[in-house]
Amino acid sequence: MTASNPVRDESSLSPGGRPPLGGAHLDSTAQLMNAITSQLGSQLSRVSIDGARRPAPPALVLVAHGSRDPRTLSTVRSLIERIRELRPHLAVHLGHIELNEPLLPDTLASLQSTQSTRTGEAVLVPLLLSRGYHVKRDIPEAAAAAAPLRTRVAAPLGPHPLLVETLYARLVEAGWRTRMSDSTRRASGIVLAAAGSRDPDAAVDTRRTAHLLAERLGVPVVPAYASAAAPTVAAAVRAMAARGRHRIAVASYFTAPGRFATECAAAAPWIAAEPLGDHPAMARLVLHRYDQAVATPEPAPERALATA
Repeated sequence: MTASNPVRDESSLSPGGRPPLGGAHLDSTAQLMNAITSQLGSQLSRVSIDGARRPAPPALVLVAHGSRDPRTLSTVRSLIERIRELRPHLAVHLGHIELNEPLLPDTLASLQSTQSTRTGEAVLVPLLLSRGYHVKRDIPEAAAAAAPLRTRVAAPLGPHPLLVETLYARLVEAGWRTRMSDSTRRASGIVLAAAGSRDPDAAVDTRRTAHLLAERLGVPVVPAYASAAAPTVAAAVRAMAARGRHRIAVASYFTAPGRFATECAAAAPWIAAEPLGDHPAMARLVLHRYDQAVATPEPAPERALATA
């Protein structure tokens, strides 16, 4: 993160590899200047050309599923910090569908009583990777119940090329080779492990992500599921091995660590990547979905799900 980890110019090091005298002071000065620049830019962005103050943008409410695994909440909070760093002037809040506080209705209720949002507006961005019951029913119903708070619901995060870039980065971190021989490529494959849903649209979205990842990697990518859909990760691994693919990695198509991600990783015969987590591309994608929703005209009187 730029402000807290300034880039060191290696050309300024002394022959012994130590920074010159006063280097610590220069680092702290750079941090201070970065902070001032960020705050100034945030303030200027809220002033129009004629000098009038622009209204505050709608609040962003990141809607997470919730989990009993404490790593999940920690990861989501870290992602929110990345979002705030990218858009310092934007009010960003968190609401959960279940299992963790604050629950989404409580977050929306708190926004009704604050004056920090523009005419009482909020955009709900699902921290979910595909269409399904939560996106189609749970979140819109919570938004509708929050009246008089004006709300709109953004599209789920997936499918999208930024997710593919995050999956690719996590695989490389786990040991996936960016360059390989033709024979190694012919023996390689990926199982894209996802949560699973009974909604057929969820499977369509996951298959689309698998297709995009296959194009990115140049090897077959097969979607598999932790629950509610087939095949399982273990079954997908067996089927891929039966086709001569013995160098099989599991890509973790989960937003954060948790039980499903852990169980799917345990079925990997070779390497298993970490979940998407707080990768910088995830923060950019959340803001992209937010911006899409803000730019999408909202038909009256119904609230509409922003198009992907």
